Amino acid sequence: MPTKNCVDERISKYKNKGKDPAKFRDKRISECVELRKANKNENFMKRRHITLSSIPDEEALSPDDETVTLKLEDIIADVNSEGRLSQTRGCQAARKLLSTGRDPPLKEIIDAGLLSRFVFFLSLDDDPVLQFEAAWALTNIASGTSWHTQQVVEHGAVPTFISLLGSPMLHISEQAVWALGNIAGDGAAYRDILIECNVIPALLARISPDTPVGYLRNLTWTLSNLCRNKNPCPPVSAVQQMLPSLIQLLHLNDKDILSDACWAMSYLSDGSNDRIDIIVRTGIVPRLVDLMNHKELCVMTPALRSIGNIVSGSDVHTQMAIDAGVLNILPKLMRHTKATVQKEATWALSNIAAGPCKQIQQLITCGLLPPLVELLRNGDFKTQKEAVWVVTNFTSGGTVEQVVHLVQSGALEAVINLLQVKDAKVVLVLLEAINNMFLAAEKIGETEKLSLLIEELGGLERIEMLQNHDNDMVYQAAHNLIEKYFSDDDLPGPQDVTQDAFVFQTPDVQRTFEF
Repeated sequence: MPTKNCVDERISKYKNKGKDPAKFRDKRISECVELRKANKNENFMKRRHITLSSIPDEEALSPDDETVTLKLEDIIADVNSEGRLSQTRGCQAARKLLSTGRDPPLKEIIDAGLLSRFVFFLSLDDDPVLQFEAAWALTNIASGTSWHTQQVVEHGAVPTFISLLGSPMLHISEQAVWALGNIAGDGAAYRDILIECNVIPALLARISPDTPVGYLRNLTWTLSNLCRNKNPCPPVSAVQQMLPSLIQLLHLNDKDILSDACWAMSYLSDGSNDRIDIIVRTGIVPRLVDLMNHKELCVMTPALRSIGNIVSGSDVHTQMAIDAGVLNILPKLMRHTKATVQKEATWALSNIAAGPCKQIQQLITCGLLPPLVELLRNGDFKTQKEAVWVVTNFTSGGTVEQVVHLVQSGALEAVINLLQVKDAKVVLVLLEAINNMFLAAEKIGETEKLSLLIEELGGLERIEMLQNHDNDMVYQAAHNLIEKYFSDDDLPGPQDVTQDAFVFQTPDVQRTFEF
């Protein structure tokens, strides 16, 4: 059909590849790009300002007033000196300088050749103050651009930071966790370098009942960065190493730990069905569904994302989420005050609606149609686009009775109202939905009456106008509908309407059509 071409970029992402195209479930990973961008500020990949939970004596680690006013040339001289006091003063001043302002002198510090000195200071176990200050300075440099991170890595900081994870000084170990999190957050290449250097066992060894909550927050964030990125995805062996601890963290009560652990699960579940299967086999789906109800948005959002990824997997994966109660929570999230939550919830629903008719019936039973119609009518446009996919997927795989129920819920009228939007791809998906409704009507001999209903709702006029659309595919799809279902010879006269029962009715036109 003409409308298939409007989603070429999605074809390879369909859930049930190999089935009849009308039965595909579209994972629509490309649509998630904007969702991830919208949450970018909520979950930074790198952090320059972070709270350490384990600094034993703030005064011992704070510079004298004079270090705050040290000029760059003085810092360079101190760091390159042979005296420990001067080195410490220079490192303290450097990390202060790198911690403040929007444009810290990262390149100037690097160009001055101080990274080699900082990395050397990391190995000074007999001077924990200097060791800590050097670690902090390197952490701040690694929080910059990829080039800045590259300099830290190429100066040999990674093995030393991993070694420092085992430091008996908790604040030094925690600083190493933070630095490694910044390096992992740079991208797949450095993530994999860290994994190859056995960072995961060293990190997991720090998790115990006695680990301070603040330390666990930073550690969970670093683990989440090791789960990031898809090109390539993290090695399966690394995922299997991390999962038991991530699941353990997901059962804690701290919102920051829960947030980053949920983000980690969302990254790990954003991939092939094999990747999703690794996640669902852990038994974590009910907990993720439960966290979709969390009062904190920072927890609920990544939990919702994780479940959205899981229901884009196989029908078995989707059913596991349904059995865990996801359909009982989605209506609430589709009515959430935040539009981005509505959009993500509707995206998840679109993948559930692309399942077999049994799952579609569960969707109906759990009351998902009323909030769906509300969003089709009044949601912001990004959410409406997701809602349109719900309707199209629903009408592709639903039974005739289910499609009739959808029409009677008010979805047809809402679809017709959206035909005037400017986005050609959305219009094509809308026309696909209308065509699917006609295919259902054909099975019970109701095509003429569905045509009349669409005309009564103003749909015929809008479809006719689409024959003048700039997009050739929109024109062709609209023309095909007109030719097949709206020719003058096929439309019934007024007397036909009152003689027969008409199942394709909506509440707004019950005076015209009686069931």
